[in-house]
Amino acid sequence: MDTEHRLPQTERGRQTRAALLAAARDVFARDGYLTATTTTIAKAAGVANGSFYTHFADKYEIFVALWHEVQEEMLHPGIHDARLDHSDPVAVIEEATRAYLGYYRDNAALLRVFEQVTGIDERFMVLRLDRARAFEERNVRGIRRLQRDGVADPSLDPELTAAALSSMVSRHAYMTFALGLRPDVDFESLVSTLTTLWVNALRIRPAGDGRAALDRTATRLREALAEVERLRDQT
Repeated sequence: MDTEHRLPQTERGRQTRAALLAAARDVFARDGYLTATTTTIAKAAGVANGSFYTHFADKYEIFVALWHEVQEEMLHPGIHDARLDHSDPVAVIEEATRAYLGYYRDNAALLRVFEQVTGIDERFMVLRLDRARAFEERNVRGIRRLQRDGVADPSLDPELTAAALSSMVSRHAYMTFALGLRPDVDFESLVSTLTTLWVNALRIRPAGDGRAALDRTATRLREALAEVERLRDQT
C-alpha cells in the first residue's frame, strides 16, 4: 500500500506522524499485530483517534509504513568505527554482521511480529520478498567485487551464495533473539562465529596472501583477453 500521498506538508503534521509511528513501534512490539488497534496507537501517541486517519488509512497501512522505516534502518546500519580498514573484507563482514545482529537483538519483539504477519497476509509477504531481494543484491555486489579482486572463490555463484549466507544470518538472528532459542548466547561469540562462516564459505584469503595477488592478475588477464576477442569479432 502506497502511503506517500499521506505525507504531511506542515511541521506539526510531520511531528504527529512521527509520534504515531513511534507509538506503533511500541504497541506492535508489545501487543502483536492482531491485538493492536488504531485507538491504542493514537492514545500511545498522545493524539486524538481522528488524527490517526489523517495520516494512515488503517492499521495495516501504519504497519507497512513502520516496516519500511525499520527496513531502511537495517539496510543501512552504518559502520561506526572510523578506524575500520575498508580494504579488509573480513573486518567489513564482521562489522556488518555485528550491526545487523545488534539491531535485531534490540528490536527482536517487533521483528518477530513482522515474521508473524508474513505468514497471514500475502500483501505483506510480497513486500518482504522484495526487500529480501534488495538485501541479497547488496551482498551479491559485494561477493562479485571480492571475486574480481581475486580475494573470494571465483567458482561460487554470487547469487546463490548471497542467498544462502544471508538466510543463515537472518534465520540465526530470528531463532536466537526473536524466539529466544539461546537466551544466554555471548553476543561477540555469535558475531565471530557467523563472520567465520561467511569468510570460510567465500574462501577469503588474507590481504597479504601472494596467491590472492596472482588471482587478481589472472582475472585482469582474462578480462583483457576477453576484450581482445570481442574487438576481433567486431572487425
